[in-house]
Amino acid sequence: MKSIQLTKLRPLILSNIRCYSAVPTDKKNYIRDGPSLGDFISESVQQENLVRSVGGKRLRLPPWLKTEIPIGQDYKKLKGTLRSLNLATVCEEAKCPNIGECWGGKEGTATATIMILGDTCTRGCRFCSVKTSRRPPPPDPMEPLNTAKAIASWNLNYIVLTSVDRDDMADGGADHFAQTVEEIKRLNPTLLVECLTPDFAGDMECVSRVAKSGLDVYAHNIETVESLQWFVRDPRANYKQSMAVLKYVKTKFPTILTKSSIMVGFGEKPEEVAQTMKDLREIDVDCLTIGQYMQPTKRHAKVQEYVHPKQFKEWEELGRELGFGYTASGPLVRSSYKAGEYFIENLLKSRK
Repeated sequence: MKSIQLTKLRPLILSNIRCYSAVPTDKKNYIRDGPSLGDFISESVQQENLVRSVGGKRLRLPPWLKTEIPIGQDYKKLKGTLRSLNLATVCEEAKCPNIGECWGGKEGTATATIMILGDTCTRGCRFCSVKTSRRPPPPDPMEPLNTAKAIASWNLNYIVLTSVDRDDMADGGADHFAQTVEEIKRLNPTLLVECLTPDFAGDMECVSRVAKSGLDVYAHNIETVESLQWFVRDPRANYKQSMAVLKYVKTKFPTILTKSSIMVGFGEKPEEVAQTMKDLREIDVDCLTIGQYMQPTKRHAKVQEYVHPKQFKEWEELGRELGFGYTASGPLVRSSYKAGEYFIENLLKSRK
């Protein structure tokens, strides 16, 4: 058995000896002028490496999607405040890649997207890493006040509130959502508040309750193109229902800015994204974000394509042409993030 193994290894051994003998005698110069570590680990990003073939392996992360590990005093301070008041954030629950940038900002600029109504959703969208259950625990009655206190202590100009879906509640949690905004405005009337809401199962009375709370931006995400809604989102959500929510807010409350978001990388075509953008402008949505979907765990929908930054740039230019007040389009763009909020804040101030 040993003789057979040595026979198989002999050609490899001889090959290595020949390679070694070819090394120049001046070994120092050979090593100095030879290939660097970067030559071994770097590779040009080709288009075929960005698109997943049928039954193919999971795609490798391209360089433009790699972010720094979150550190810093502001990051620790903000996280400590959230934990002490028993508050959840979508930044953590959704594993947002921008958490280091947003939480680690300088004094007065760090921000987080607060997730109210608990940390467990009644729906099971294939892109989302938030916990799910048919009957989550009841909401904390002190959450609206605690949220307002936390936000007041951060000395911010702009804050984003979002929530899980609560189909188990009669009003979908709309009153709890509105109370949180009212408490925030009571403690800090000048603070600009964006609410990223569920669709409330298409109940416009619930939508109206939140819209009347005193918020400045009403956001609801369309998430993906129409043809992929059935695959990406929970069956209780759909394209027409989401469009109806955004249209209702702009029709009934024209002074409120409306905002939506699209994820790409599920296998949609660029022209489908363009059509979704046009549909949103037809109902007068003011602000739009477009970002790369990133698979949170192996159980979630696989990334079919890592869209190149050039394509994001084209969509951003299209957004300007279509007349959006603000369009953020890029691989790491999310529905709520610090850079976007800065521009929307200025847009709100200019309109006022």
